[in-house]
Amino acid sequence: MEIEERKVKNRKEKEETRGAYYYAKNNTFSKQNNEIPEQFINKIITGDSEEILKRFPENCIDLIFTSPPYNFGLEYENHKDGINWNEYFDKLFAIFKECIRVLKYGGRIIVNVQPLFSDYIPIHHILSNFFIENKLIWKGEILWDKHNYNCKYTAWGSWKSPSSPYLKYTWEFLEIFCKGDLKHPGDKRQADITADEFKKWVYAKWDIPPEYNMKKFGHPAMFPEPLVERVLKLFSFKGDLILDPFNGVGTTTVVAKRLSRNYIGIDISDEYCRKAEERLKNIQVNASLF
Repeated sequence: MEIEERKVKNRKEKEETRGAYYYAKNNTFSKQNNEIPEQFINKIITGDSEEILKRFPENCIDLIFTSPPYNFGLEYENHKDGINWNEYFDKLFAIFKECIRVLKYGGRIIVNVQPLFSDYIPIHHILSNFFIENKLIWKGEILWDKHNYNCKYTAWGSWKSPSSPYLKYTWEFLEIFCKGDLKHPGDKRQADITADEFKKWVYAKWDIPPEYNMKKFGHPAMFPEPLVERVLKLFSFKGDLILDPFNGVGTTTVVAKRLSRNYIGIDISDEYCRKAEERLKNIQVNASLF
């Protein structure tokens, strides 16, 4: 028997009564967006993102998509992973405060994270609380299911016992926030997402295999290009300025260039930045996208 979907009467009126995204009201964000100096556009910049971003004017970036180091203890070039959690979050929040400042009014910041379940640290919730406390609007959460059944914890916690079972996950999270307004202004003619893509991708569980070429680029935690493509086509227009403050070997910037977005990539590793530059040289912009 088919169950009839429940309907909410007077939905808009009730939303107003409840106070949609009440936590982001009374923010002090300027609505005046600014142009960034040409010297930064379509560049890969080596350095500490917190310090580099201080050189940018406020309200100048359309979309930030990034995946910071997860503090798992991976072997990055020129970055110590696996530090004290307080130290980790202090630095991460300092960078994200600058990201909020440079993000345009109506811009989006999307962060790909994976909790460290073995430490019982819900990174995705801690980051979400940070953005909410800083008056950003939570737009949603996407589950990136990699179907990567990695079973390092072979005992599954307390094997066959309720004492302390260890839960397994095949997905990571994309947390999505907006600055000031849920709507990002843009010319509809500069949207490049198809009807079929839109219908498929607004379903917020994306089945995308993990990146398999990490050894080729010498980076331990790359996300795949199809993940970036979906994010950029669903949440930005052609010609928008895309920032990745943890750019690594440049996947975000490579896809941004290919999809006719402007880009800025920042990473503390000179070696990763060099590899990102090499990848960008091989990208041809599709002229039909303009």
